This record gives sequence, structure tokens and C-alpha cells, in this order.
Amino acid sequence: MDTAGLTAFVTVVDSHSFSQAAQKLFLTQSAVSKRIALLEDQLDCRLFDRIGRQVVLTEAGSRLLPKARDILHALEDAEKLIKENAGEVTGKLTLAASHHISLHRLPPVLKAFINRFPEVELDLRFAASEFAYEGVLKGDFELALITLAPEADDRILARTLWSDRLQYVVAKTHPLASTAHVSLDELNRYPAILPGTDTFTHQRVRQHLALQGLEPNLGMSTDYMDTIRMMVSVGLGWSLLPETMIDQSLHRLETGTEAVYRPLGCIHHRNRTLSNAARELLNMLPEAV
Repeated sequence: MDTAGLTAFVTVVDSHSFSQAAQKLFLTQSAVSKRIALLEDQLDCRLFDRIGRQVVLTEAGSRLLPKARDILHALEDAEKLIKENAGEVTGKLTLAASHHISLHRLPPVLKAFINRFPEVELDLRFAASEFAYEGVLKGDFELALITLAPEADDRILARTLWSDRLQYVVAKTHPLASTAHVSLDELNRYPAILPGTDTFTHQRVRQHLALQGLEPNLGMSTDYMDTIRMMVSVGLGWSLLPETMIDQSLHRLETGTEAVYRPLGCIHHRNRTLSNAARELLNMLPEAV
């Protein structure tokens, strides 16, 4: 059964006529007759007896009528409920965020969002940008706040929110810390401490070094930028870190090369219908920036 057949059935009953029912439904009489015939075929019984010009319900039709009205009323109520609640920001929002964004960018945004929309159940997952990216593609996450991929998938809609400028840094006690200008070739003689080779940040750094014909001289590796900062600060190697993370324990190096940037932003699947909560968070993110 479908709603078109049930609507035609109830309208014929209320109108006591196929022709009047057709007028009310803005259909031809033959179209109404076809809908009733299809409904009778689906139920394998006659619903109306046509006696002269009169249309009389059969026993089966009489039994169907109250159920048909209940079904149509329930659908009408559901439609009203959806329309009435269309503007409400409630429900569950599954959000993934990289560790760096979670620590250094997200807290004020989340605080404002929770205060504005307390009815939203926030399911926040801390994940590597690459894992969160795949999660959005698979439908596991509605939104993700990550380091944006160097080459985006066509299925992903990405919005850049922040642009992290990366600086070459070493410890204050590093041999190169006293040098006014350091070439990348000279720097690369020392071990680099970078995120994993499969990370978006590593790919951008590798691209930058490749412009100078260099392969990074890799030392230790970790995907946590705060851990990288600690290891560089104790003299274990050099790295590129966001300007916002550089503190007094680090020395910035002048390499004379173009600045390296990594875009941070929000992504979601192109074919996914976003919830009200997701749309509101997307609207709030530029305000936070």
C-alpha cells in the first residue's frame, strides 16, 4: 500500500463519488479509479461496490477505512512534527577533531556552541586528521576539523578556517641556533622530527623540501605536535612547527625560503544532509576565527 492509494480511497468514501474525489485531488477520474484498482490488487479484495450511481463500501472496505484514516493522520502528524522542529537544534552531532585543533583552536568554539545549544548531544572524537578524513568519507563523522588534505577527494567539501604558518625551529642549545642564516641543505644534515609519513603535515613539509631537491633526514617521528615541540626543545632534532606553538624553549631559523603554510579547516561529505546542529556549528566557526 502507498499513501496515494489510501488517500484516494478515503477521499472516495468521504465524497461518495469517484468524480468528486477526482476534483478534490486534482486528478482525472480514471487516475482515481487506477489508484483504487491498484490498492484492491495489493489487498486482493474489492473495496467498493458500484450500485448504479452509488459507491458503497464492501465489508473489506469498511474494515480498511479506520486503519487508512489512522495511517494518513499519523503521516500528517509526522509531517507537522518535522516542520515544527525543523528550526530546533537538538539531537546528536558526531564530530572528529585533530589533536592540535582540539588543544589550540577548538575550546572557545566548543564553549560557545555548548552554551548556545545545550540540547545538542556532542559526540566528539579526537583523531588524526587522516583518520578523521576517512571517517567523513565512510559516514562515521558528520563533520571533522582537521589539517586539510593537500589533494582533496571530490566527495569532500572543505572550508579553510585557519592558516598555520610553519617555522623551522631548533632548541636554544642546538649548534645551528647561533647561526644567523641556515640553508635547508645545512639544516638537513641534522635529524628531523616530523609527523608520520602518511600525515598531511608531513606531505606538505616533504613537498617544501623537494623544491630544494632534498629528502628529509628523518629521525624520530610522532603525530602529536606538542610532543614534537618537546623533543625539539631538548635538542633531539629540528622540525617545522606552527608559529602559535613556538615558545621560549625554541629558536626560529631563517632559511631564506618561502614560508610553509598548512590549512586547517572543516570538512563534511558532499552528499550528506547536515543536521541543524552541524549547520549551526559551521556558521559559528568563522565567527571564532
